[in-house]
Amino acid sequence: MNNFVNFLKQSDIFYQFTPTQLELVSNLCQEVVCQAGEVIFRENSSSKELYVIVQGEVDILIHRGSKDSHGKNETAVARLRRGQSFGEVALVDEGLRSASAISAQKDTRLLVIPRDKIIMLCETYPQLGYRLMYNLAADLAMKIRNTDLRIREQLLYKPAENK
Repeated sequence: MNNFVNFLKQSDIFYQFTPTQLELVSNLCQEVVCQAGEVIFRENSSSKELYVIVQGEVDILIHRGSKDSHGKNETAVARLRRGQSFGEVALVDEGLRSASAISAQKDTRLLVIPRDKIIMLCETYPQLGYRLMYNLAADLAMKIRNTDLRIREQLLYKPAENK
């Protein structure tokens, strides 16, 4: 059995996959190791892979357009950890990335799953495809709720600026 199967079994996006389904997905995975600060992908780049964090952390950053007091023009909107996935919108479309992903720690290990291969697997095995898309929808819904809460917090609890 492929060594990625045990890890995939613990990842939310592959929740309730059968051992056979996990094996099929694991055969598509390629492991990549990133150093701290290494760019995994940039905002507005093409979207063709799903990533699952095996070890370490990944920061998701958005470009603000203007620099802050530290000279940075990117803001971290999330820090993802072991078992979490990112780049999942690539499974829905091949549009441009809405944020950048950067390794937050030394030796961040990722599983990279190419969009075309996972889509072909979903089409070949509809039950696997249904379960993956269900889990993907649940994951995206949670991320949207968390974003909504952060926006509400900023709007409702941030002190008004003096003009």
